[in-house]
Amino acid sequence: MNPIAKKLNKTINGSNPHVFEMLSNMGKELFFPKGILSQSAEAKQKADKINATIGIAKEGGKVLSLSSLTKYINNIEPDDYLTYAPSFGLPALRSKWKNELYKKNTSLKNKAISLPVVTSGITHGVSIFSDMWIDPNDVIVMPDMMWGNYNMTFCIRNNARIVHYKAYDDKLTRFNIDSFEKVIYEQAKKNDKIITVLNFPHNPSGYSLNVTEAQKVASILIDIAQKGTNVVAACDDAYFGLYFEEDTCKESIFSKLAGADKRLIAIKLDGATKEDYAWGLRIGFITYGICGDNNTILEALEKKTAGCIRGNISNASHLSQTIILKSMSDENYEIYKQEKFELLKRRALKIKKVLINPKYNNAFDVYPFNSGYFMCIRLKDVDAEELRVHLLDNYGTGLISIGKKNIRVAFSCLEESDVETLFDIILSGISDLKKG
Repeated sequence: MNPIAKKLNKTINGSNPHVFEMLSNMGKELFFPKGILSQSAEAKQKADKINATIGIAKEGGKVLSLSSLTKYINNIEPDDYLTYAPSFGLPALRSKWKNELYKKNTSLKNKAISLPVVTSGITHGVSIFSDMWIDPNDVIVMPDMMWGNYNMTFCIRNNARIVHYKAYDDKLTRFNIDSFEKVIYEQAKKNDKIITVLNFPHNPSGYSLNVTEAQKVASILIDIAQKGTNVVAACDDAYFGLYFEEDTCKESIFSKLAGADKRLIAIKLDGATKEDYAWGLRIGFITYGICGDNNTILEALEKKTAGCIRGNISNASHLSQTIILKSMSDENYEIYKQEKFELLKRRALKIKKVLINPKYNNAFDVYPFNSGYFMCIRLKDVDAEELRVHLLDNYGTGLISIGKKNIRVAFSCLEESDVETLFDIILSGISDLKKG
């Protein structure tokens, strides 16, 4: 094992041995190398005469660039986007995002969390999380409705085992905490370490926990940790902030789990991709909340995370990070975000209003939804994929089928004026298929 990795492991183990136990075999091996990057960083501080350390081209003290590229980017100097960004991410962006986490999650007050490490979107963050914390045959407790890419990342790439609980009760009236509790306690009895991914607002159903539900879920995980099982709780907060009803918990469940017990590590996966409507810029973050000698162990985890990124993509886009940082620093940033929030909220509420109509009752049930980009319906008499293809071929309407009975509607890209039209088209398609 590399001596730097050994030193980081000693730091983590000395502060909280349970966190060290929870790291995957790869996670234990990871480190941030004292190679070209660290030597270049040292040279940047001290080499005031000649600096020939890093693999970029310069001319006249500035980064060498092509006018055919830079002419498309106004108001940002080439040095602020053409050079490599640190594997950890831009320091100013990391600090800015951390400050925002405290503003958005008031329960984090007085809790120590890591400085977020920048990833290339949340999907990349999920992959880094998987590499660092998941070994082959580790158990991950997930809802039976989940984002399909989790399977690709956790099972195909990292050979984990997903154990499902029922996300909703049979009547689709509420989140099924009873099933979550039953499955997670069963797995805690069988395994020394369990992993769960808490994805709220939920993809694909668009549901977020209310305050009581969030506290109950947190209490279950904390209780399991207190009874002797190591718990890795990843909070996939891709659609954070898009909460459209009053009783919805407006904070990430990360804020209830961070620092709650020595056997529990809370990991927040979030980003500007959905929160700031910047999907193609591919900027996400990984943040840790633990119980232990916080500063030293958190810095060690940041270094392992940055080492994982260094060996994976090297660093997230410098240009994207710079644009996000400038956007967050804009004096009208909060106003712009509120405008877009209200737009999505109106669409969600319009769907709820339309679906009150009893004419849909015999065709499908509606999953609970109160947040995010999506909502789902459960079909009663027809196959979801057959309906999807039928609507596409005969009505020019595109939707996503999930399994045999579920259809996902992305109201994030649905004009408010098209809401009733869409569900009437779905109703017509169902009628067509039933007639044969």
